[in-house]
Amino acid sequence: MVSIRHLEKAFGDNVVLRDVNIEIKKGEVVVVLGPSGSGKSTMLRCINLLETPTGGHIYIEGQEITDPKTNVDKLREHVGMVFQQFNLFPHLSAKKNVMLAQRKVLGRSKEEAERIALEQLERVGLADRADYMPSQLSGGQQQRVAIARALAMNPHVMLFDEATSALDPELVRGVLDVMRGLAEAGMTMVVVTHEMGFAREVADRVIFMEGGVVVEDGTPEQVFDHPKSERTKDFLGHIK
Repeated sequence: MVSIRHLEKAFGDNVVLRDVNIEIKKGEVVVVLGPSGSGKSTMLRCINLLETPTGGHIYIEGQEITDPKTNVDKLREHVGMVFQQFNLFPHLSAKKNVMLAQRKVLGRSKEEAERIALEQLERVGLADRADYMPSQLSGGQQQRVAIARALAMNPHVMLFDEATSALDPELVRGVLDVMRGLAEAGMTMVVVTHEMGFAREVADRVIFMEGGVVVEDGTPEQVFDHPKSERTKDFLGHIK
């Protein structure tokens, strides 16, 4: 589904990613862990070219997104992204937030976009909040609207960049439950998070990054219970 080969990213003299190689299969849930500044979010943003790689190649479903000839907007339609901040339009209801990109990007009719918006809001447990404005929703509910908005575009892969880190602890569970449901439904997901319980329970693979490189890549059991790298052991020791 996603193939990252020899990915490099620098901002001026600051090298953030160094020779990152990751293969993500269809239906796989890959959780990316690491300290702040390890390159996790930059790597995620490179997957749909929100950041332009300095070097290397990224393929989505066999198409090279880093090829200048590729229609990036077309390829991006299949990549859903959920950010730390919810990025909802404050003047639009939950339903209209979920409808907007469907109308503008996919050209769906108002009726079809509305039907799909209501279906996806129900999927994230917010059918009864469709006509609420973002200001009337909790942070957790706003994040679930953002997930519904991404799902309404029929993505083939979902990217989550610290989707729960801006939420109060009691609101995190609702968002993680939605993500859990997506994993069970077979959605390909790349999740940057500090939620270790989620990583251990839901991930097929866990990747630990440090200093812009992949230090560890294995099953949750391998990475959490039998880490090979001293740096991984140290990191996990501090957060358990």
